[in-house]
Amino acid sequence: MGETEQRPTAGSRLGAQENAGISTLEHGQKPPMTTPGKLVSIKIQMLDDTQETFDIPQRAPGKVLHDAVCNHLNLVEGDYFGLEFPDHKKMMVWLDLLKPVMKQIRRPKHVVVKFVVKFFPPDHAQLQEELTRYLFALQVKQDLAQGRLTCNDTSTALLISHIVQSEIGDFDETIDREHLAKNKYIPHQEALEDKIMEFHRNHMGQTPAESDFQLLEIARRLEMYGIRLHPAKDREGTKINLAVANTGILVFQGHTKINAFNWAKVRKLSFKRKRFLIKLRPDVNSSFQDTLEFLMASRDFCKSFWKICVEHHAFFRLFEEPKPKPKPVLFSRGSSFRFSGRTQKQVLDYVKEGGHKKVQFERKHSKIHSIRSLTAQPSEQHTETARAYGNSNDAAAVQSCRQGKELKSSTEDTGQHKSPSLKKSPKEGRKVDGAVVSAVEEEEEPTKDRMQQNRPQSQQPSTGSLTGSPHLSELSINSQGGPSVANMTLSPNLSPDAKQSSPLVSPLLNDPSCIRAEDEEEVKRKRFPTEKAYFIAKEVATTERTYLKDLEVITSWFQSAVSKEDCMPETLKNLIFSNFEPLHKFHAGFLKEIEQRLALWEGRSNAHIKGDYQRIGDVMLKNIQSMKQLTIHLRKHNEILMELENGIKNSRKLENFCRDFELQKVCYLPLNTFLLRPLHRLMHYKQIMERLCKHYPPSHMDFRDSRAALAEISEMVAQLHGNMIKMENFQKLHELKKDLIGMDNLVIPGREFIRLGSLSKLSGKGLQQRMFFLFNDILLYTSRGLTASNQFKVHGHLQLYGMTMEESEEEWGVPHCLTLRGQHQSIVVAASTRAEMDKWTEDIQMAIDLAEKSSGPAPELLASSPPDNKSPDETTVDQESEDDLSASRTSLERQSPHRGNTTVHVCWHRNTSVSMVDFSIAVENQLSGNLLRKFKNSNGWQKLWVVFTNFCMFFYKSHQDNHPLASLPLLGYSLTLPSESENIHKDYVFKLHFKSHVYYFRAESEYTFERWMEVIRSATSSASRTRALSHKEPHAY
Repeated sequence: MGETEQRPTAGSRLGAQENAGISTLEHGQKPPMTTPGKLVSIKIQMLDDTQETFDIPQRAPGKVLHDAVCNHLNLVEGDYFGLEFPDHKKMMVWLDLLKPVMKQIRRPKHVVVKFVVKFFPPDHAQLQEELTRYLFALQVKQDLAQGRLTCNDTSTALLISHIVQSEIGDFDETIDREHLAKNKYIPHQEALEDKIMEFHRNHMGQTPAESDFQLLEIARRLEMYGIRLHPAKDREGTKINLAVANTGILVFQGHTKINAFNWAKVRKLSFKRKRFLIKLRPDVNSSFQDTLEFLMASRDFCKSFWKICVEHHAFFRLFEEPKPKPKPVLFSRGSSFRFSGRTQKQVLDYVKEGGHKKVQFERKHSKIHSIRSLTAQPSEQHTETARAYGNSNDAAAVQSCRQGKELKSSTEDTGQHKSPSLKKSPKEGRKVDGAVVSAVEEEEEPTKDRMQQNRPQSQQPSTGSLTGSPHLSELSINSQGGPSVANMTLSPNLSPDAKQSSPLVSPLLNDPSCIRAEDEEEVKRKRFPTEKAYFIAKEVATTERTYLKDLEVITSWFQSAVSKEDCMPETLKNLIFSNFEPLHKFHAGFLKEIEQRLALWEGRSNAHIKGDYQRIGDVMLKNIQSMKQLTIHLRKHNEILMELENGIKNSRKLENFCRDFELQKVCYLPLNTFLLRPLHRLMHYKQIMERLCKHYPPSHMDFRDSRAALAEISEMVAQLHGNMIKMENFQKLHELKKDLIGMDNLVIPGREFIRLGSLSKLSGKGLQQRMFFLFNDILLYTSRGLTASNQFKVHGHLQLYGMTMEESEEEWGVPHCLTLRGQHQSIVVAASTRAEMDKWTEDIQMAIDLAEKSSGPAPELLASSPPDNKSPDETTVDQESEDDLSASRTSLERQSPHRGNTTVHVCWHRNTSVSMVDFSIAVENQLSGNLLRKFKNSNGWQKLWVVFTNFCMFFYKSHQDNHPLASLPLLGYSLTLPSESENIHKDYVFKLHFKSHVYYFRAESEYTFERWMEVIRSATSSASRTRALSHKEPHAY
């Protein structure tokens, strides 16, 4: 590979180690043997229209050339791409990776091989790397110019506007006209130039990476995206075109799709001379014959198309590369061709395992250089859909929503993609006997065929992702037979570890049979009271139901588990349960009383009684006065929390027991969070009574009782507030301790948590993602481990005493960049956005000021971790050692589900941060109730019981369920109202969206709509510290 040795790559010019790209071999398997000898030069045309020459051994197989190109580009996800060249009959064919190159390209001096996209996934969010998405964007640009990607003028102009944004940046009319005059993206471009500039004007501030993301978001919805037409005729002699995609085989007449045969319907593919044969599975509801026949121009054309179909099926449907068939003893029958390389599932797993090193790359046509490890995922605020601009064909998304056996197939949300199940499927590839054997299609019910178990699942980000990832739908399952609620969604370029599978969507949440009739909901709405005071009272009831369920986690589930295990001292048992049981008994009676009052108010009981029962203040006053007698139990919660943590610290058996209990579905939050619930509930009563008193005029019959109840509860909150602040900090330190490796003494007297979040740290390899933890005395920086625990390993720390901070964007050429100079070392960090940088700057400066006022630096803060002497030029990423793992004293295998759903991991995948102020605001903003939910492309609304707490929405079938079916972490999400183009013609609807994930929720009244908007906004947009502290008591720090 002479060319790669003579000319440095983008990564090597910036000092990064060369990346060998992604190997298509299994671990331990050796590449094909090549005999050293004469070298042959092969010219490769890249997607940016440059040409490179590669020298390979004369007998080298195609894989050697393919790997050389991926190596040259530092391309990790090279399996999506292929090498295409004209054969001796001038027909474009794909290079076979198993055959020698010279047996395929007879006259290499006269042939230019093209490096192009071969496999188009159903969703670009499955592409983990920014470089991969950039190359896909170049392919879209190329297809537009060649007329291969056809769409209407509006969609075309929108696509080109994103290309222009990525190449020249923000809109400037003069520069735009000059650029469009010099660059022709499509034939007859002049007629669309005004429309292109009109769209370009709306992309202000969009980075090249975001432009690529939006370009692919629109392109993937077009009918011709990734389609290569192969001329053929049907049995009647009608001219048609055949094509293959990730979903199956498509039939076109001209550029209009007239039929599709999904892999689930196809039993076998074969060819005989010029005839291409599709053998279908029996279907009594289908009018198709058992075998379909198409006539192609020649045997070579037919075989070439058959090979492409075999490869597409294997890449998108198998879990691993199919094994070669044994050679026949006497004679062979049929083709021995098989797919060679990694499947999409293997590529996704490889990248999730972190089996690659991120490097920088250059965009040939762009003024802006890209740094993979810095670029955050594009914001959803720039996302446009082709449906808003084009016809239904343009807006159609060709997507795959394959789920595991335990899930029902659903096409309710074509914008989501389900990820692989945590249960491992058999790893053997399906047999390809001159044909393709396929699995269950999205729209069909799962069959009982053995091969269904082998099909790969589409992954989604954040994208997550889940991340992706997540890739995922952002919903994490926590129901029987599915993964724990611990799994989460991820951003496409911040995917989880291999053993942390992306979440699935609950069968309940996607089952159309669960969708409630809208007429029934309308009738119910008209029958019930409509005044605001009624809905305030109803909020008391709905949140009280959730609070009672939270108390039962301790008094019923935890107590039952403790009684079966001899792991907790009797004194600790008595301390916990003797204080929680009276609370549970009281609030069970309180809830019953509230529900009885609501029944009278609604006219469901004693309908002839009116007036006196249309109020709630008297019930609240009576019960709050009775609640004062429980203050003695509430004051013990500080002692309960400390004694439980001390018991865990001193007893490995109790530690393992509590960890195992946290993995149960009923324990949907960290165990110690439930111990703080009674104190948090007092604040909720206070807020509800404040809203009620503000609503009532002084002359209202319920005003006096409501004001008296507010005075009583305010007094209780004032007495316990200081204690609660200390407990929240103590609980947060212990929660963070579980996420960290290499720091045993995180919880020490006087230490207070301030902020955690994802920043990029500058090192010799460029910017690398790190998780930072800011306390009032130190700043920790960590990276996520590559083990099943998903814990973060401490790389080093800076003492805040004597630290200085300065902006250094100009010095390092990195946006949103800060230099932190400690007494012994300095580090350079970069935030994903200016807003994130301002939050960190404000909090770090405040922490430095606090440290300066203290007596001096704290002694030996990281006793269990070695000192970090690395400078910003560090060149390696620390890996977890066996000692690190054993030090955690945990069963990583059992612990892994829990580790994925913490706030720390959500911040890592969403590339954001949260502060202690945010946590405190989140405690105040908790809400429960029924909501109707709708996906982006579904028609019906689905009724769910929703609990919002801890920056996350938890979904239940009803309020009587003991555990959530799924969860949706909201950090990083945008909260908006639906636009006119979205055709949501209902009242009280709000929209949540993150990248390609879109959810609509519908409330029952204006009051509940405003309340959901208020509490969700507290999680989706962090308040500044100044504003947050202005309306409440300052925190301990």
